[in-house]
Amino acid sequence: MGRNKYPEQTLEKILSTSAKLFIEKGYEQTSIQDIMDALSISKGGVYHHFKSKEEILEAVIEKRSQHVYETLNDLIQNTPAPNSKEKLKKILHHIATDTETHALDIVLSVQVKNPHFVVSGIQNCVKLDAPIISKMIAAGVEDGSIHTADPELCGEVFLLLLNFWMNPVLFDRDFSQTRKRLNYLKSLTCLLGLDIIDDDFIVAMMNAYDKMGGFVG
Repeated sequence: MGRNKYPEQTLEKILSTSAKLFIEKGYEQTSIQDIMDALSISKGGVYHHFKSKEEILEAVIEKRSQHVYETLNDLIQNTPAPNSKEKLKKILHHIATDTETHALDIVLSVQVKNPHFVVSGIQNCVKLDAPIISKMIAAGVEDGSIHTADPELCGEVFLLLLNFWMNPVLFDRDFSQTRKRLNYLKSLTCLLGLDIIDDDFIVAMMNAYDKMGGFVG
């Protein structure tokens, strides 16, 4: 068999097909053979790019993170709002309700208690996402719509609480416990001068958690 002339295209096909299968069948129920059959490629074609199903999942997670990062930047450029606070509220609500962003959440919940996965997520949160949010908070301080002392640290704390402390899967929380913490986060952000969480956002987040099967009990 001749050498694959388009390895990047094959890589993208493996990732997109694997993600689709993980969502439809579940990560544990999807085998390498399932991926091969769906793509009509040999085992060598898959193992040329990935050594295991776990490596494929890590690459799918990385692709999802890149999608969120790109979506965030695109929303910043194209979301109309009277000031930075209102723009940030609109962006957060959009991400909370974005079906593509949340499509893999059920898959990711399988790995959410994996220490490597959690640490990697925290690092990406602080290094990649928080600077973008912090820049928007700083713009809000400049235009007078946000009143917080340190935009950089405020952005980091906000995202770490939202992405990890709030996650019901990570801490085995039920519906009421999660709702209680979202309401507390709303109060806390107000104290920080970052009153960007409203009832609509809380409902959107609770719906997202529910769809990913995040609540215990």
